[in-house]
Amino acid sequence: MGDGVLLIHLLECLSGESLGRYASKPKLRVQKFENANLALDFIRARGVQMTNIGAEDIVDGNRKIVLGLIWTLILRFTISDINTEGMSAKEGLLLWCQRKTACYDEVEVRDFSASWNDGLAFCALLDIHRPDLIDFDSLDKSDHKGNMQLAFDLAAEEIGIPKLLDVEDVADVAKPDERSLMTYIAYWFHAFSQMEKVENAGRRVEKFVNSMQGVWEMQSTYEKRMAELLKNINSQRDDWTQSTFEGTYADAKAQAAEFSKYKRGQKRDWVAEKSDLATLLGNIKTKLGTYRLRPYEPPSNLSLTRLEDDWTSLTQKEMGRAQLINETIRDIKNALRKSFADKANDFAMALKTMQMAISGLDGDLEDQLHHVRKLSSNLAPLDRYLETILDVETQCIEANIEENDFTTYTYDELAYELTLVKSSVQKKLAFLENQMVARNMTNLTPIQLEEFESVFRHFDRDDSNALQELEFSAALASLGLVFSEDEMHDYFLETSGGRDEVTFEQFIRFMVDVTEDQNTAEQVFQSFREVADGKPYVTEMDLRHSLVPDEVIEQLSGIMPEHTGPDMSADRGMPQYDYISFMEKMLNNQKESDQVPSGVLQDRTNVGDASPRKGDKKNGW
Repeated sequence: MGDGVLLIHLLECLSGESLGRYASKPKLRVQKFENANLALDFIRARGVQMTNIGAEDIVDGNRKIVLGLIWTLILRFTISDINTEGMSAKEGLLLWCQRKTACYDEVEVRDFSASWNDGLAFCALLDIHRPDLIDFDSLDKSDHKGNMQLAFDLAAEEIGIPKLLDVEDVADVAKPDERSLMTYIAYWFHAFSQMEKVENAGRRVEKFVNSMQGVWEMQSTYEKRMAELLKNINSQRDDWTQSTFEGTYADAKAQAAEFSKYKRGQKRDWVAEKSDLATLLGNIKTKLGTYRLRPYEPPSNLSLTRLEDDWTSLTQKEMGRAQLINETIRDIKNALRKSFADKANDFAMALKTMQMAISGLDGDLEDQLHHVRKLSSNLAPLDRYLETILDVETQCIEANIEENDFTTYTYDELAYELTLVKSSVQKKLAFLENQMVARNMTNLTPIQLEEFESVFRHFDRDDSNALQELEFSAALASLGLVFSEDEMHDYFLETSGGRDEVTFEQFIRFMVDVTEDQNTAEQVFQSFREVADGKPYVTEMDLRHSLVPDEVIEQLSGIMPEHTGPDMSADRGMPQYDYISFMEKMLNNQKESDQVPSGVLQDRTNVGDASPRKGDKKNGW
């Protein structure tokens, strides 16, 4: 210490500063004085008050002065910086010890002397700061030296606190040296304070890293989400660019529905994502600004500016897509309208042409019949063409087409008009066929043919040019031919040839058989009886009511015998002629082959029964 070198080393260690150039190996007294003065000047420059001390005291080795100087240095550089709540260094150091050991019941720190002689205070300081080094609860509280030795050893080995004291200097000593304890405990204070500073610094670093980790994660999330959003936007634009239409309303409507679904779903998700990304980037910049760090700028291809550019492009594509879909749907609807109109107008023209052809028929029956049959063969293609029109109308309905400026026709109207044309052709065909049948029936008057045909048409409900059994029966009844049910059934089977319907030709032939004037005895006798209304005689009035010419009446009255039997009160006073006797006389003069059939001439009392007989269809007229 006398050469000043150790003092300079002590000051550099205590202050952490360099004192500059000095004589490291002084041999001359003057060099030692220079070293001592350098140290004293450094001490005075730090504000340490010193009295009655000079360089010669250090060089001459004045022990008392030197020890006082060392304590002053320790107090200045080791203890004086301990300042807790404005207290002095000693009070601050004591308060720090009391607070650290307050939770230990066996420890009570009152001073820097006897409070430390059991070693528990040192163990408590170790346990509170480094619980991994010592288990305070397991200590033998009565082993003062052992506890103190353990504390000194752990402090030196694990924490780096030098052993300034020996166990014997403190353990079980009634009043240990206060200054020595203060100096040693000050090392503990600085060591643990430094440890706390390091821990605090570590916590700050950890907090910073955690915060920055959040920022880094936010940046990574931003870049990933932005890249994904831009990818989806570009993909959607490319899909719209490459999209094509099949030309059908169903396809156009499906693409319109898909576009509407995009606007209701995916686009809204993208709008929300776009807003979230802008907010996320703002949060990143705010968080970095909190730590006064350089703001985050995303890559140019992931910036908000790039997003806005791509979004603007997407919006333009979206508008073009909507216009294209609407235009395509309009074109398809117009095409459907024109397609339906062209087919409907052509179909209507064909029907009109056919109707005009039917109404304009003239000439021989055979030629007309040939022409009508040819028209009938053209009906099947019209049916198929009408199905095509129905298909187009169905497409129009599916396309929600409610008006068509290209035509006034509808499918229902055309179907109805086709039904009318079919009916006209069928009726005309039946009419011509029936006319040819009637033409061959030379033994009927035109009036009779007209009447029979009119009746046949009336009861031919389904225009099949044939009568069912009930229709046949009703037709005969309307002509005055009434038969029993069994007779009618027999006539029907005979007339139809065993089939389930009677054709027009068969009907006419039946009527010819019934009405044809064959001049047979049976027919003449039956005619007289019908003229007489079932009476056994006939009067001139009866003959006139039957439209018999006057000259014929006059001739009959001259050749028929008078009736002498019972008569009707209404006929009394009038000439009455016995047509039964007249017919008997006439029949007796004929050849045997022309004899009156059995049952024709009845008893005069039964002549009044004029109803038809079963099996005799001519009796019905």
